[in-house]
Amino acid sequence: MGEATAEVMSKARAGDGDAFRELTEPYRRELQVHCYRMLGSIQDAEDALQDTLLAAWRGFAGFQGRASLRTWLYRIATNRCLNARRSAGRRPAKEWDVPHVEPPEPTRLGEVVWLEPCPDALLEGAIGVPPGPEARYEQTEAVSLAFVTALQILPPRQVAVLILRDVLGFHADEVADMLDSSVESVKSALKRARTTLKHRRPTTGDREPPPASGSPSEDAIVAAFLRAWESADLDALVALLTDDVFMSMPPMPFEYEGRDVVARFCAGIFRAGRRFDLVPTRANGQPAFGAYLRASHGVSHGIGLYVLTLSGDRICALTRFENNVLPLFGLPRSLLSR
Repeated sequence: MGEATAEVMSKARAGDGDAFRELTEPYRRELQVHCYRMLGSIQDAEDALQDTLLAAWRGFAGFQGRASLRTWLYRIATNRCLNARRSAGRRPAKEWDVPHVEPPEPTRLGEVVWLEPCPDALLEGAIGVPPGPEARYEQTEAVSLAFVTALQILPPRQVAVLILRDVLGFHADEVADMLDSSVESVKSALKRARTTLKHRRPTTGDREPPPASGSPSEDAIVAAFLRAWESADLDALVALLTDDVFMSMPPMPFEYEGRDVVARFCAGIFRAGRRFDLVPTRANGQPAFGAYLRASHGVSHGIGLYVLTLSGDRICALTRFENNVLPLFGLPRSLLSR
């Protein structure tokens, strides 16, 4: 520890709030993303982050530096998230509420109805942090909607161990210390978590990887989807989908798997005369759109956010979220129709 840092540390221990913020601010964004991975909700992650910083501030006089400040903060954040997962009442599933549209029978009902998207702006400065030597996941994969959704199925302790070990690359003994557990217990929980994740996401390794963010290939798919959706061109839309395309719409539990049933769902939307304007953005490292329903008086009202998951030159998943997430992305509630 350098002299300057030691001085700031001493001031923070003495109760200097500015010194405390100077020490913790570099970790704020990555801690927020950590909480998001654990909880699947930006709102819940922000609450957990605030609880973490408050607990760290109150307990900073007792921080002895046996572990790094970053590790100490992760310990607090992880345990705050564990408490939240064990005690929080999750958002209930929402009933179908799209007027004049009768959806097809869903393939199944989803379990993770509290899932929320994460704006790419919040990921800046977080996923670029070099993981530890034992990390197994690419940082971009570890914020994808598919990965965050799969994490929510795991028991709380398993999700904590998997993120700390396989995403962030902490050593087993560090994780054991964070969780007041043994190395053997951590290894056992990690083994079970990996097995569950492998069964929950069995096809991802067989799919073509998505094109690079901002590449001409990605731009072409995004532009083709925008044209097809805004013009209600069902044939053009279906041509963009993989055979096993997956559609979900939290907090509504309806989930659809397969191009035929997703096509029937979209056909029902278009047949009802619903027409949309889309505003491109990004969520979870993936292309996304604010969706605005056109009205006869020339104003389009925000009805949700669509997030695309790409595989090669096709769309393998489409997730629709409620319009309450639009402000997270700096998107308006309404706009003039084009």
